Amino acid sequence: MSTAKLEHPKGLYTLFFTEMWERFSYYGMRALLVLYLTSTVMDGGFGFERDNALEIYALFTGLVYLTPILGGFLADKVLGQRKAIYIGALLMALGQAGLALSVAGGEDLVAREFFLNNGLGLLILGNGFFKPNISTIVGALYEENDPRKDSGFTIFYMGINLGAFFAPLVCGTLGEVVGWEYGFGAAAIGMLIGTVWFFFRAETLDGAGFPPSQTGDDKRLGSKDYTHVLLYTLGSVVLTYGFIEFWAFLGEALQGKFVTTLIVLGASGILYTIFKNTAGSDQWSRVGVIFILAFFNIFFWAGFEQAGGTFNLFAAENTDRVLFGWEIPAAYFQSINAIAIFAFAPLFSMLWIKLETFNKNPNTPVKFGLGLVLLGLGFVVMSMASAASSDGTLVNPLWLVAVYMLHTFGELCISPIGLSMITKLAPQKIVSVMMGLWFASIALANYMAGIMERILRDYLPNMPLFVFLTITSVAAGLVVIALSPWLKKMMRGIK
Repeated sequence: MSTAKLEHPKGLYTLFFTEMWERFSYYGMRALLVLYLTSTVMDGGFGFERDNALEIYALFTGLVYLTPILGGFLADKVLGQRKAIYIGALLMALGQAGLALSVAGGEDLVAREFFLNNGLGLLILGNGFFKPNISTIVGALYEENDPRKDSGFTIFYMGINLGAFFAPLVCGTLGEVVGWEYGFGAAAIGMLIGTVWFFFRAETLDGAGFPPSQTGDDKRLGSKDYTHVLLYTLGSVVLTYGFIEFWAFLGEALQGKFVTTLIVLGASGILYTIFKNTAGSDQWSRVGVIFILAFFNIFFWAGFEQAGGTFNLFAAENTDRVLFGWEIPAAYFQSINAIAIFAFAPLFSMLWIKLETFNKNPNTPVKFGLGLVLLGLGFVVMSMASAASSDGTLVNPLWLVAVYMLHTFGELCISPIGLSMITKLAPQKIVSVMMGLWFASIALANYMAGIMERILRDYLPNMPLFVFLTITSVAAGLVVIALSPWLKKMMRGIK
């Protein structure tokens, strides 16, 4: 392979920094959310109990990864990925601003909850437009079976984690030390910076991401397109407000039935779209691989996403955070995973390419299995740390560092590889829809992560959370590895 062929497209680095700022915005908010909700009203928070805060976190992070199905569908059929990214970015900036405004009002919890609910709602909807479509454009920069694709997604993943590293340091410090509104405000500014960067660098993406009706020869969006973006953004704001009011009107008796109806209708629509746009045994076989690995993807993220919930609270309540007389903000621990990704992602990227030259590059299912096993090993360490703190002793922060490192290695075997896999295996007409389906598996995992502690307490009271996650992660990983030869055949020549 020539030196020129080994170089990545310029558009990759445009998307790298766009995603970096979006993840700065999201992870800055995520590092603060549970801490903010459990903080007392006098300290600017809401004073929620631990279970209530974790349930809100679970519902929010679950929906954040569920709406990409809708955003992916609209991008594939109407908007194109570029316009969807602009809409999502603007909505998320407004959502972060809503969270900042939710701090105002003091003890007027009604007004504060209005901004909290609408802020979280706009973040959920905005992420749905943004997340699947920026990943789809990354895949569109490469040809089918281009050996650089896995490496390119790993580099893109570094952008995610560069933003995720700085977010807790900047937003966490501002939120915990100065004021919650400053932390959320910084997250809003970060999202706006990413939007401006994407706008001025869009020409590097060549013909990728335009609406289906546009050939890409013009390589730019016109004034009508930006009017479309504005209308979708304003419509989404109205829709978010209306849905929240409608939800409150339903009351608890009807809310569950309404959600069940939405799930049935949504699942039916997705399956119909996939059925209509998938043809031939090769495509169906590859789509089958996506469904199978999406199922095992739930096991990984249900464990990994303990980071923003139970890990965050463990750092705040059970970890000795005093260093030379200075108390480290609990949110800082959220940066460990990100800096480890940034440090080791290039090594993993080079590793896959190097192994490919020797024809030893593990196939996608094997990488998935290894990631799950590494996640389980992290929970072995976390179980030991939890046992050490059970008598009220504040444990050494290196316990959490070790856990995050092992989980990082597992993440590098699954997350960027999974994004790359979707762009390889999905039928071209529905790549964004399939990307949305992939994020739907993460949505379910995020929700399970937030409520798992309560579920175990209700149904398996003698089973420690981290021991349970050790068993499920390792078992799932070994099953995937055992199935890998069969799954490789189902991929029909796609590596």
